[in-house]
Amino acid sequence: MSLPYHTPLSRDVMRDHGIPDAWPLGIADRVHFGDLDALQHVNNAVYLKWLENIRIQYLMDWGITSYSPDDPRIVLRSVSLEYRKEMLLNEDYILTARTTEFRTTSFTQEYGIYSGDLRVTGTAVIVMLEPDGSGKRTLPAALRQRFIEVDGAVAA
Repeated sequence: MSLPYHTPLSRDVMRDHGIPDAWPLGIADRVHFGDLDALQHVNNAVYLKWLENIRIQYLMDWGITSYSPDDPRIVLRSVSLEYRKEMLLNEDYILTARTTEFRTTSFTQEYGIYSGDLRVTGTAVIVMLEPDGSGKRTLPAALRQRFIEVDGAVAA
């Protein structure tokens, strides 16, 4: 798979690599030696780091935060993963992310990791707080609309 690494992929490129159309954001990379555990497959903790990487890209691309002092504080309430098939050294993969539902101050993201087929799925609940952490911040109407129009999310 010949892909540009570490940069958001267009939907056309993702489709060319078998990623379903429902995913609005994808980023490619390759399994590195440091990602492996003693069994010579990707360590389970590494998948969480990969999902953090695409989550940060998503939050910045969607205008949710630029991580400046006045931006909302973004906190991870929960995260879960389901491993479907191991990944090995030098495999190319595409990380995907989308928001599937939202509430007043939080939203749920879904993730997929593809390498020829779907290898790992995940979900995370993300909460927006005031910049100083003093309380929850309401999701802006424009962001909710983008979740609906771009990601296909629904209000919960």
